[in-house]
Amino acid sequence: MDLSPPILRLVLGDQLNRNHRWFTAVDPAVTYLLMEMRQETDYVVHHIQKVVGFFAAMRRFSAWLRNNGHQVIYLELDDPANTQDLGSNINGLIEIHGFTRFEYLLPDEYRLDQQFNDLCRRLPIDSQWFDTEHFLTGRDDLGQFFGQKHYLMETFYRHVRRQYDWLMEGGKPAGGRWNYDRENRKALPKNKRVTRPKKFDHDVTELVDLLQSCKVETIGTIDPQHFIWPLDRDESLQMLDHFITHCLADFGAYQDAMHSDHWSLFHSRLSFSLNTKMISPQEVVERTLEAYGRDARLGLPAVEGFIRQIIGWREFMRGVYWAQMPDYASMNELDHHRPLPGFYWTGATQMHCLRQAITQSLQTAYAHHIQRLMVTGNFALLAGIAPEEVDRWYLGIYIDAIEWVEITNTRGMSQFADGGIIATKPYVSSANYINKMSNYCRSCRYDRTQKSSRDSCPFNSLYWNFLLSHKKYFAANHRMRMIYSRLEAMSEAEKSKLVARANECLDNLDTL
Repeated sequence: MDLSPPILRLVLGDQLNRNHRWFTAVDPAVTYLLMEMRQETDYVVHHIQKVVGFFAAMRRFSAWLRNNGHQVIYLELDDPANTQDLGSNINGLIEIHGFTRFEYLLPDEYRLDQQFNDLCRRLPIDSQWFDTEHFLTGRDDLGQFFGQKHYLMETFYRHVRRQYDWLMEGGKPAGGRWNYDRENRKALPKNKRVTRPKKFDHDVTELVDLLQSCKVETIGTIDPQHFIWPLDRDESLQMLDHFITHCLADFGAYQDAMHSDHWSLFHSRLSFSLNTKMISPQEVVERTLEAYGRDARLGLPAVEGFIRQIIGWREFMRGVYWAQMPDYASMNELDHHRPLPGFYWTGATQMHCLRQAITQSLQTAYAHHIQRLMVTGNFALLAGIAPEEVDRWYLGIYIDAIEWVEITNTRGMSQFADGGIIATKPYVSSANYINKMSNYCRSCRYDRTQKSSRDSCPFNSLYWNFLLSHKKYFAANHRMRMIYSRLEAMSEAEKSKLVARANECLDNLDTL
């Protein structure tokens, strides 16, 4: 008879790592706990596909644990015993089942980290946290590496490459260069064949009905009988293999491209699988490098560009998050306070680029990084939208959005609300960039070539107005000297027209 003290181990919805050492052997003294909670569905309004995706993946993981002999408590959303609060549920289960020890995996969100700290101080039993065994770097690695407030992704990226000896040759970068970004900025050619995106076909009707019966507020749409996202490790690996086989060769060149007929182009769409930890960044990189070694179609620019997203931006953003929270969540360096336009929730705007990116997001819970950064994010920054409203929208609408990666990309890279901790300049542009990288402008009600007329693209006047409004802040930025020299060359009459058109747009954001 096993007399080991009973242990309660908590697994969160973004900790579905089958390869964690916790699960290598069955321990009859251990019970694993997974919970569907209003605490997590309600802190922002989420896309229905995001809530369903997390809950469905959690249920799959719970079944996998049981099938492998582990003891599991799974609290569904409508379970009468579910208090909908993490701490209350854990305290109740300790009292009912007589657990003598509580263990949890280190959370990736600051709010949950604080909740666990408070909970464990009050628990009547011992507690201990464990690493999730997912990331390539530790929470504090970036802060310790730089030891300062301003961080350079490229420097950290090179450090991680050296550390893991990825794309290195004799201590130097493969091909003689660290970065092939210049080769990875092409628009999609007219006759370029695009592989159909990998989709799954899950029936999630039960979960959709559950959310409706519990009156969980959501945004976006869902086809309950044909849910397209991977829900476990096996499906996530299928997604990775599909990307490597069919998309990676073209990913690099066209990673910044946008097209109204192709919602995913050559992107991997692995972010949901990665952020739920169904697969790891290390195995994604290593499988990519294995393919690069055997497949002549895979060029170095494409492979490096993809790996930079995985081990550069992803690890970098997490490092900044833990180095700067909780202050980061309230930063508003440019003092922007305008409310988010209503069309962000509906897609009902005459601006084709925004309508395309937002409608796609509402339909699929997905948009790739340029749609997020240079369309929806660019417009929000030019329009002076309050960063907290932008945060809430991004955190809610995308299936991969977890605060550690969302807020750094939104408040930092996209909105420059952190004053340059992440980005050395604001990511703003006029219609020229959007037209260069997409076909959106061709079927738009607004004229991309006009700057100040009533039919001019709002991006144009808002762009120049942003530069004028923040001239004192950005004029000395060496990366922006050229654009400010163009601004200085304009006549006062031209500037006045641009400002007037921009103010007209700002006064009527919801009707643009």
